[in-house]
Amino acid sequence: APGSFDLIITDMTMPNLTGDKLANEVKKIRPDIPVILCTGFSEKVHSDNSFELGIDAILMKPINWDKLGKAVRKLLDSNDSSGQE
Repeated sequence: APGSFDLIITDMTMPNLTGDKLANEVKKIRPDIPVILCTGFSEKVHSDNSFELGIDAILMKPINWDKLGKAVRKLLDSNDSSGQE
């Protein structure tokens, strides 16, 4: 169920669907859910247009686990402070 998730972490390159398109579709159903996009390189997604694509954070590969943890914590904390459940 869409309400069962607190956050989505996705890759940019996947079979049949890109991470930015996934984020866009998810935000149509759950506009409040934070989305973290992991990518090695993308001309399509960058910090200037990530918000309009439905992406709340971008992490470059190889993934630094400390940065991932901090991004998850920041996004979940910001959702909690906005009164959303």
